[in-house]
Order: sequence, then C-alpha cells, then structure tokens
Amino acid sequence: MKLKLSFFVFLFTIVSAFAQQFKLSNNAQISVLTVGPGNSLNDAFGHNGFRIKDNTLGIDIVYGYGEYDFDAPNFYLKFAQGKLNYLISKNNFSDFYNYYVRYNRTVDQQVLNITPTEKQKLFNYLENNYKPENRRYLYDFFYDNCATRIRDVTISSINREIDFKLPENFQPKTFRSLIHDHVGLNTWGSFGIDIALGSVIDRKATASEHMFLPHYINSFFEDATLNGTERLVKKSTTLYQKKETNSASNFIFSPLAIMSLLGIIILFITYKDYKNHTRTQWLDITLFGITGLIGLLVLFLWFATDHSTTAQNYNLLWAFPLNILIIGQLVKPEVKNWFKSYLKFIIIMLCLMSMHWIIGVQVFAIGLIPLLIALFIRYIFILKFFNQDKKSI
Repeated sequence: MKLKLSFFVFLFTIVSAFAQQFKLSNNAQISVLTVGPGNSLNDAFGHNGFRIKDNTLGIDIVYGYGEYDFDAPNFYLKFAQGKLNYLISKNNFSDFYNYYVRYNRTVDQQVLNITPTEKQKLFNYLENNYKPENRRYLYDFFYDNCATRIRDVTISSINREIDFKLPENFQPKTFRSLIHDHVGLNTWGSFGIDIALGSVIDRKATASEHMFLPHYINSFFEDATLNGTERLVKKSTTLYQKKETNSASNFIFSPLAIMSLLGIIILFITYKDYKNHTRTQWLDITLFGITGLIGLLVLFLWFATDHSTTAQNYNLLWAFPLNILIIGQLVKPEVKNWFKSYLKFIIIMLCLMSMHWIIGVQVFAIGLIPLLIALFIRYIFILKFFNQDKKSI
C-alpha cells in the first residue's frame, strides 16, 4: 500500500514538473469550478477553483485559494488577530472531485472561452503563485478569499475587457444579508457572526463585492462578456448534483429557543424576587460577568485585530465591558450612588441599541431578542431594588 502511494506521489510530482516545463497545448481547457455549500459553518459558503485540463500533456489539476496553513507558528492567535496567511492549493482533479462527491456537495464547471495565449498566461500565473515563496497570502473573508481570487486572477490574465453583467433577478444586498442567505437567521453560526462582526457589514455590497461568495462567481461569470461581444464562458455543466437529504432544522436547540428559555428563567427569578422583596445575587453576578466578558471579546476584535469586519460593533451597547468591574457592587448590601447612575446608563444603552436596530445602523442576532428583554427588565428591577427605602424591603 505504501509502495503504491509513493508511486502515485512520485507520478504526480513528475506530472507537475512536466506541466511547469512545457507550454499548454492548443487543446488545453481552463474552467472555473464552483462547489456548493456544505453542512458545517466552515463549508457553508462554498468554494471555487481553477481546473487546468490538457489531455496532450496528460494533466488535470485544480488550483484553489483559501487553504489553512496549519504549520504556521501561533496559528490560533494569528487566526484570531486576522494575521494568518492562507495558501493556494493544488490537487489532482479526481481527488478534488471525489472529495466533494463524498461530502455530497454540488460541483459546477464553467469552461472559459479564452485564447491559448490567455490560457498560458493564467496557467503560468497559477504555477508561479504556487511556488513555496509565493503560496502564502493574507486572507480577507470579504475582499480576498477563494472566490475573489478567481475573479481577480481571471481579469489579470485575460487581455480583453471583461464585462460582468448583472445576473437575472439580481438584488443588491448587504454583506450581512448575503451571509444570512448561507447560514440562516436562527442558527448558532449566524448568532456568533452577528455578535462578532460590526456595522461595517450592514452596508449594501456593490455588484463586484457580491463575488466574495462562490455562488456569485458562478452567476456573474455565466453572463460575462469579452470586449462586449463574446461570452466569457464557453460551456457550463454540472459535474455532480447534490443529493437531497432530510435535514430538518431543530428549532428546540436553536439560538432563539435557547435564549427564550434563558430569558424566561431570568424573568421568573425577577418576578419571584419582586414578590419576596429580595434579590438573587448569583443571577446578577452571572449576567454582569457574561455580558462583560462578551464585551471584552467585542472590544478585542474591534481594536486588537486586523479584521476589517469587526469594527464599529454596537453589540457593545448590551455587552458592556465595564460590567466586569461592577460585579463588586452587586455583593454589597448597599451600593454607591454612582452605581445607580451606571444602571440607568446601561438601560439607556439597551434603548439606544434598539434604535440602532430599527433605523438600520446595525442588524443584531434575532436570538438576542428574548435575552435583551430579560436584561432590560432585570436592570430596572435592580435599580428599583437599590432605590427603595431599606425599611420597606
């Protein structure tokens, strides 16, 4: 088995070297591959790649962008900071195809209508880009990913002007709406994304910016023309069609359901506290601690990373970092007057967040709604509790 594997590795190395030494034949074919979404969050947006097929040279390989470099030092820290370099990948087409068939993901192919000179130029670019010294690049989810690289490399390699026409029934959307189209509104993926990413993704994406998603690479390429006359895509085929499976969503474990349950628990405890003239201390410590920690994470993503999409994040209006420092007041029988003012402040911040949501400054996770209502009522209760005469408690 090892001998057979070594033989195939050796053979693929020879073929790759052969491809680098010789020009593509006139029968060579370059295609854009579009892989449909998968089941995990990491796969939810699909994938693109270039397929280079030349029967004369005996090559059939796929280049793709956006591969993780797990060998990079401090991988997870750099990933969190937005400083992680990603890789261009190179795979035998049969391995590429079989992998996505195994995971039941649609594979579409668009053969590009380009000249032999343009094919060679594109192929040379990819081969040069795959060299060890050139493989790594700083990834950006919206502006420099596996899909945008396909568009940009195509534009730079073709000597004619590409006119990307708007696909039929095209409707401009915000970046956040485009994400929701793929991960849903009430999923844990969208819940985390809507907390981590700021208001900068709530602006309308331009037509070109829609192509950060592989689906739009496919649709824009399909209608594109060269110099306003010839079509960019010569032939489109579906190499593998995803088989439909029963994937009924489980609302019981969705963010909205779980947050509703937590909200009901908070409101029930608050009601009991109100009736008994008491205050459940552990609940308040938990709420202030969790919201404070989430606020610190939002601050970190905004100011301590290179991510372009985590800026101007108004989740800070409910997840306030200073809540961590306020916990000490919650364990005292009597609090300082400034703490009462602070409670009024965070109540106002919740109202301000609602305004941001209503007027469209930022769209927040719908799963937060029951939690925010519960927080609002709990904060008002705490304020009233500390404002009332101690003798009446």
